Amino acid sequence: MNGLSDVRLSLRGQELEAEHEWSAATLPRSVPPGLSTWGLYWHRLRTRKALLELTATQLRDVGLSPEQARAEGLKPFWRL
Repeated sequence: MNGLSDVRLSLRGQELEAEHEWSAATLPRSVPPGLSTWGLYWHRLRTRKALLELTATQLRDVGLSPEQARAEGLKPFWRL
């Protein structure tokens, strides 16, 4: 490899590390640590389905309106 390729690889490696640190720092606190991407997706799917099943009283206890719960519960699992 020439020097330019080495620099690009080094910079890309730094970008990937920074992205990993950022994504780990921005995960919601309720997500168990150490989940793989698929594990995170599965967690989101289960918790969003559970959110749709909560009663109005339960939603009030967690501080959500029925509209907010519905909007979050109907999101695809791959979206934050």
